[in-house]
Amino acid sequence: MTAPYLNPAVRHDAVLLFDVTDGNPNGDPDAGNQPRQDGETGQGLVSDVAIKRKIRNTVPLVKEGDDRYGIFVEAGTALNTHIDGALDATAPAKGKRDPAAAQRWLCERYFDIRMFGAVMSTGEKVGNQRGAGHVYGPVQISFARSIEEIAPIEHTITRVTPTKPADLESGKVSEMGRKWTVPYGLYRGTLHYSAAKGAKTGVQAEDLEVLWRSIEYMFEHDRSSARGEMKLCGLIVFSHASLLGNAPAHALAQRVRIERTEALDGKPAREMTDYRMQVDLENLPAGVEASVLVDLWTAS
Repeated sequence: MTAPYLNPAVRHDAVLLFDVTDGNPNGDPDAGNQPRQDGETGQGLVSDVAIKRKIRNTVPLVKEGDDRYGIFVEAGTALNTHIDGALDATAPAKGKRDPAAAQRWLCERYFDIRMFGAVMSTGEKVGNQRGAGHVYGPVQISFARSIEEIAPIEHTITRVTPTKPADLESGKVSEMGRKWTVPYGLYRGTLHYSAAKGAKTGVQAEDLEVLWRSIEYMFEHDRSSARGEMKLCGLIVFSHASLLGNAPAHALAQRVRIERTEALDGKPAREMTDYRMQVDLENLPAGVEASVLVDLWTAS
């Protein structure tokens, strides 16, 4: 029997929990790469774009060599190359290019188009439109927000060689730089899957399996000194019994509660176990099933 969270014909709502230790989970280029932060509450933020980038980078590792799991938004590749290639591949011999056919072709071959959607109206003009139009993805991810206020620290760093030969000749032997870190932060975000949109892009059970697996491993293959130590702490999926859904998403998300442990006694949190996670699985709304795919609190 297929697990409920793998059914592409019904709605799914999920809660993601991840943390960072001595790293910058998502720098803001408009603020000198300082960790993103709510200016009023001080809570840390990680954009949906950053999370989807990590998923995109992990999918090819999960489905290595599978032509159905290509990545459309990929570093070093111009998007119009993919779009124009699809228009050529689906055009009949000496016939007109068909944007709708090209869109279907792209959905079949690129996981991130099929799941996240894409703006593909930047290619060559075909009739009254450009490229292959827009695809509205069935998977939407929120900004993740830290449970508590974060306290970013700016560090001065040095490099033992200058950049320019002229600097070396003038006697300069090192260069200074800066980097930001968050001592610790536990972040929470949500993910929503629309079965109605998934039917239009051709989502299958295997696609959902790849999505959840890629989320589970996305920090394991995104290591860098700038991001410090990051890990997925929790992944809870609420699966509905229908395309429309059987309960409001916010009501389900509220069933996942994060609380400080008594041992903290007012001190700043510095590790995952300074919090406890509780998932209320009692009296779930009719037609809703909960699947706890990752729970490091229980595992530890």
